[in-house]
Amino acid sequence: MLYDVDGKVEEEGKRKGKGKQRLPHTEQFRLTPLQRVAVGLALSVLAMAAAALIERHRLETLHSSVTLSVFWLVPQFFLVGAGEAFCYMGQLDFFLRECPKGMKTMSTGMFLSTLSLGFFLSSALVTIVHKMTGESGPRAWLPDDLNKGRLDYFYWLLAVLSAANLVVFLVAAKWYVYKEARIEGGVEMEDVEATCHA
Repeated sequence: MLYDVDGKVEEEGKRKGKGKQRLPHTEQFRLTPLQRVAVGLALSVLAMAAAALIERHRLETLHSSVTLSVFWLVPQFFLVGAGEAFCYMGQLDFFLRECPKGMKTMSTGMFLSTLSLGFFLSSALVTIVHKMTGESGPRAWLPDDLNKGRLDYFYWLLAVLSAANLVVFLVAAKWYVYKEARIEGGVEMEDVEATCHA
């Protein structure tokens, strides 16, 4: 028996006309690339909400004799890490599966470009928050001394933006038809290998 990329089993008797047999346990629990991205985006919402709650708790216990353990950071880091893993793997899988054969390399570049765009937008968001709330003073969300700021508000803002992103993604993903379904429905043109005529 040989396993192929899609989690199916190829029997040696395929050449004799038996075809492929599916493994029931792998097909039942398999997430599509867009479902993986959606799970990752949902986890990012939870991560930002957890970070906001933990930061609020840290600010409330700031002037008391209670010391917080570093393990309070574990939930948010776990959720962020799991969310990024789902998002990145889902995006990469989506780009590689859905692009025509001649554009596989370009799709990987697009995947990396989305990451860099996200980092750029994060910096822009911090700049906007600084301009709106100030860099110091009682209204500042992100001052140099975080004990005098409201980092929890910033995390709530990120949670709201992440939730809005998730909703927009779900609406867009609902209407997407995968390449396999388009080919089965006769909509997709056949991939043609690029040739060079000299």
